[in-house]
Amino acid sequence: MTSPGAQAVTEQARPVWVLTPLESVGPLRFGMSMDEAAMALPKTPELRRFQAEPCFPEIVGIQLGLGPAEPTVYQYFDGSGRLFCVATDAVRGPQVTLEGAELAGGNPAELEQWLFDLPESMGGVSYGPRGNPGINDLGLVLRAQNTANGLLSRPVLVGRDWADRCVDDWEGAIPECEWVGHVWPHPSFPQDRVWPPAGYTPTWASRWSPPF
Repeated sequence: MTSPGAQAVTEQARPVWVLTPLESVGPLRFGMSMDEAAMALPKTPELRRFQAEPCFPEIVGIQLGLGPAEPTVYQYFDGSGRLFCVATDAVRGPQVTLEGAELAGGNPAELEQWLFDLPESMGGVSYGPRGNPGINDLGLVLRAQNTANGLLSRPVLVGRDWADRCVDDWEGAIPECEWVGHVWPHPSFPQDRVWPPAGYTPTWASRWSPPF
């Protein structure tokens, strides 16, 4: 399945990463060390490291890409230094595929329906408090990323040890920085919804700010 949004970004001949749920995505295997993850992507340089969680400074985020304005992949490591979460940029990142569907840079409405069309054996669709769909049993959440072509899908993936309630943006393992920004679009709400909303000051605002 290739959505209109995906067609627009696949013109850049992005690499294709096959998702093996809970185990790996492309050359990255969940549970890798930072050194192992770096060796898995020798042609994609590290751009910067950042604190990915306001309350858990041990959660390290690493941004990879071709240049400061061209991020492609975000890796997240837990307190023991293990890779537990990967997100790919909707426009420049590798194309993540599962069951023939392209998950990066796709049309949100089409991909949301695709989730519901998956076999029941793959797990049921659920939503976090901020409305992002995903399937805990697959360690898969679809985020919305604002791009020049509008809101496109940004796949966020976690390994088996971190998949419990991963769709829940309050209780799951996915870092807070991946939840900040545009909320998954829904016909019942305006397209410009963002988290945190205008005028609202989160409890972490005085000690941490989202890195992107």
